[in-house]
Amino acid sequence: MAEALLHRQRTRRPPAPGPPGHRPGTLAGGLLRTTRPKQWVKNILVVAAPAAAGRLFSLHAATRLALVFALFTACAAAVYLINDARDAEADRAHPTKRHRPIAAGLVPVPLAYGVAGALAVLAPAAAAWLTTPAVAVLLTAYLAMQLAYCVSLKHVLVVDLVVVATGFLMRAMAGGLALGLPLSRWFLITTGFGALFMVAAKRYSEAVQLAGTAGATRVLLTEYTTGYLRFVWQLAAGVAVLGYCLWALEEGGVPHTGVLPWRQLSVVAFVLAVLRYAVFADRGTAGEPEEVVLGDRALALIGLAWLAMYALAVADW
Repeated sequence: MAEALLHRQRTRRPPAPGPPGHRPGTLAGGLLRTTRPKQWVKNILVVAAPAAAGRLFSLHAATRLALVFALFTACAAAVYLINDARDAEADRAHPTKRHRPIAAGLVPVPLAYGVAGALAVLAPAAAAWLTTPAVAVLLTAYLAMQLAYCVSLKHVLVVDLVVVATGFLMRAMAGGLALGLPLSRWFLITTGFGALFMVAAKRYSEAVQLAGTAGATRVLLTEYTTGYLRFVWQLAAGVAVLGYCLWALEEGGVPHTGVLPWRQLSVVAFVLAVLRYAVFADRGTAGEPEEVVLGDRALALIGLAWLAMYALAVADW
């Protein structure tokens, strides 16, 4: 009897491993993972407009921007919860997505909808109370657009690209609206088309990697051609560079008094950053923009050089 039990233990198959770093965790941990903490870095864009205006270095600005960052994170978390709750059944059939907390059964679908609803209501309300009505309206519009994307717009050609890019643009606008700063038309053009460049490059990379395989994770990837997506990211990159050049060369009636024209010189770093990122887009390896930006040393150095020149321009050194 003992020998039979020992033989059974030796021949028992181990459970199928999950993805690297996967662990069941707790309910609270599952909720947190569903909100995609790694994606929170996108919300740092709320400092873009104040940084462009040189309005970062005050306690009022820092406090207000930290609050806007938190509110935008809450809205994005609500969207992720609803998206995963809606896609739970489909995710269970996917080799990787089946380990998502909702699909794996760690987070109940009704609870996900409940938490998402609470966040979607509280975030704009808190924005109206603690910041400005304009920020509350922007957050409400962001939620409405993203929910429409989850329900239907992600299945509409071209519109899906525009909606995702607009989400980045809204983040960049939020900081300026929170501090009552006027938003330059060149700033909006550069940010909007820069976001479209990265979104189209991401879709292009996904399409290249899935070429010739059945069962694309995004249905629209079977509708887009790689040639079209390449055209979109190349066009968007060109418009973003043009918009930045026009912004940098626009003195606004006040010539610089610094040692060097840092604002104009920052064009060089900006163009180099776009060209460097385009290397990954062309290879089809820009599927995760945050990994490209944070993982490539050359791109990081170019980004630091651009930040230094931009800071010198703002300080008029």
